[in-house]
Amino acid sequence: MAITVGSLILPDGLHWSDEYQWSPIAQSIEFGLTGAQIIDLGEKQDGRPITLRGVKDGNSHSALIARDQTYRGWSSVEALRAALWAVAAEFTLTLHDGRAFNVVPLHDGEGPLIVTPLSVFKSFPPPNPGAAHLYFLDSIRFVTKAVA
Repeated sequence: MAITVGSLILPDGLHWSDEYQWSPIAQSIEFGLTGAQIIDLGEKQDGRPITLRGVKDGNSHSALIARDQTYRGWSSVEALRAALWAVAAEFTLTLHDGRAFNVVPLHDGEGPLIVTPLSVFKSFPPPNPGAAHLYFLDSIRFVTKAVA
């Protein structure tokens, strides 16, 4: 089963890199005027990060995507970027194993989509990548959102 973001199909080889780096518990530790420790705990309703990453090892790449054309039925970089950069974008993200999450793109310092042109020769990037040029999908970053 492929990973989908709404109706867009993502390349094979992506994995959820921060699946176990989040806690559903919010904790605040403070000290009162008497010096006593005050611990507040609560359960987070949403906001879980979901970062999908490709893997590269030397010249092997696990997640390739074309710039303007679909490649093996996958979405193109341009279609994915347009969807992620839409104002108020919200998607159902379905993973390989069938789990589904309501997500929004994570627009912080790096942005939600990081792609790198596939090298032409060893580490040299292509001078003018065309529409059919393949890109390595470094990461797509989402955060879960509660269904309204």
